[in-house]
Amino acid sequence: MDIAAYMADVGQQARQAAAAVARSTTAVRNRALLATAEALESARDQLATANAIDLERGRSNGLDPAMLDRLELTPARIDSMIEGLRQVATLPDPIGEITNMTYRPSGIQVGRMRVPLGVIGIIYESRPNVTVEAASLCLKSGNATILRGGSEAIESNQAIAACLARGLAEAGLPETAVQVIKTTDRAAVGELITMPRFVDVIVPRGGKGLIERISRDARVPVIKHLDGVCHVYIDSHADPEKALAVAINSKTQRYGTCNTMETLLVDEEVADDLLPLLADAFQAKGVELRGCSRTLAVLPDLVAATEQDWHQEYLAPVLAVRVVDGVDGAIEHINRYSSQHTDSIVTENYTRARRFLTEVDSASVMVNASTRFADGFEYGLGAEIGISTDKIHARGPVGLEGLTSQKYVVFGDGHVRS
Repeated sequence: MDIAAYMADVGQQARQAAAAVARSTTAVRNRALLATAEALESARDQLATANAIDLERGRSNGLDPAMLDRLELTPARIDSMIEGLRQVATLPDPIGEITNMTYRPSGIQVGRMRVPLGVIGIIYESRPNVTVEAASLCLKSGNATILRGGSEAIESNQAIAACLARGLAEAGLPETAVQVIKTTDRAAVGELITMPRFVDVIVPRGGKGLIERISRDARVPVIKHLDGVCHVYIDSHADPEKALAVAINSKTQRYGTCNTMETLLVDEEVADDLLPLLADAFQAKGVELRGCSRTLAVLPDLVAATEQDWHQEYLAPVLAVRVVDGVDGAIEHINRYSSQHTDSIVTENYTRARRFLTEVDSASVMVNASTRFADGFEYGLGAEIGISTDKIHARGPVGLEGLTSQKYVVFGDGHVRS
């Protein structure tokens, strides 16, 4: 296969389809989503057969159990894909919304209209259910999309792509509005991220290595985050019960997520009292603690933290702990070491809470709440395509609105500029 020619053809078809999707009505796009759900329901046997081929190949190639688990399309996961499509169909449509209409002294009215981004390229690994999640969000927000899943899921993704094509066709939309790349050749990724004439934005979903490569090589804007080095700071004015609850939940509710706390900061004024309680609670959960010198003065049995620990996204039951000089020390540490993902303060002091919200430069900043809430569903977005720590139009959990842009609209009545 001539990969460059193939990807150029995919891009050209996506660009043409994007115009059709953008002018379609909410009802038409919802119909495509619901028809895809029906197609998945009727294609359960085909999906299972395709997934079995991927799983067998994965075992032969030595994929580890965790990767095989993510690859598997169980009946429950197919149920979840179907339900996800139906839920996205119920979400409010952001396209066409006009806001901030104001009269100018000239007599014209000026406002902003929400519009699709155009063509969204999404690159992801392992999980074939992402194919449905990504396609549904892009379609609902009026975009065409090009999906490049992991090579280990090629058969499953193509079976899902057939269902998406059926859903689009039934709604009268071009089947090329959602295209799943048919080749496992990695050169296809290189082409996808360097086609600005066809692709408007890239969303990588996967490990740090993938995202670093995309960020380095892309000639198309990228919505991404690299690390989730998230912090909880316990202030001297914190309620101890809230502090324990927020800290424990932020770390132990799930270990392998980007919004899990990786560093705990404790105000020196309450360190002697709270650190032993925190250590007991974390150790009861099997969490290894690595402490700074001031932490070790209170808890001498801990492992000593190194400079690298403050930068580390463990994604494991390991936690770095540091005693800081109040809110000033906490903000200084976070703005130095944070990945600008999610950071939280526990305090009953309104002034300190406001300072933290203002001065911590992260995509999500919280007061008296677990970092695990940094999630599109929890934020009321209905669903998310990923998390962005960039400072472009989309920051934090990226839902339907994050897959759109705005343009200025002007209403006049024969007005001319003097």
